[in-house]
Amino acid sequence: MQTRRVVTGHDETGKAVVLFDGPATNTRRRAFAGTTSTLLWITDGAPADIESVNDQADRTIATAPPPGGSILRIVDFTPLTPQMEAVTQEDVARELGVSHHGTPGRHPFEHRTRSIDYAIVLSGEIDMLLDDSSVHLTQGDILIQQGTNHTWLNRGTEPCRIVFVLIDAAEPKAWSKRG
Repeated sequence: MQTRRVVTGHDETGKAVVLFDGPATNTRRRAFAGTTSTLLWITDGAPADIESVNDQADRTIATAPPPGGSILRIVDFTPLTPQMEAVTQEDVARELGVSHHGTPGRHPFEHRTRSIDYAIVLSGEIDMLLDDSSVHLTQGDILIQQGTNHTWLNRGTEPCRIVFVLIDAAEPKAWSKRG
């Protein structure tokens, strides 16, 4: 599903203008995970630079935001397949540029980022597995995640679309307890 992205800014006289208006094109398909990730915007620090007229989403970046920065992306999750279940945790960590807690997780897709993540389910439904629990999310649900080990699994029959805002955070003390 294509996403229209509208970005505003200022012209050389200070007048508010639309800088970009069109389909978000920085899309990455990860067949092993059944996801398509569309990068919409990145900030490289806080406070954010809001004077740039450059497309801040026109680059390659791992899952986590830059130090002190943030990421806005939409991820489409296809229903889980047996092929997706066969992927190893090391493959996921390498492909997504994320870590896990160092011991075998509940599912190969388990990972964590040093960030606070705001996840808003736009359509469909999905399960988020934590270390020893899970939560089922449906359209309209909002999740706030604070650097936890987790896995997203679409066990349904329809795609699930989630908008994510990831903001860099300090490493939680709980990480040192788990490895």
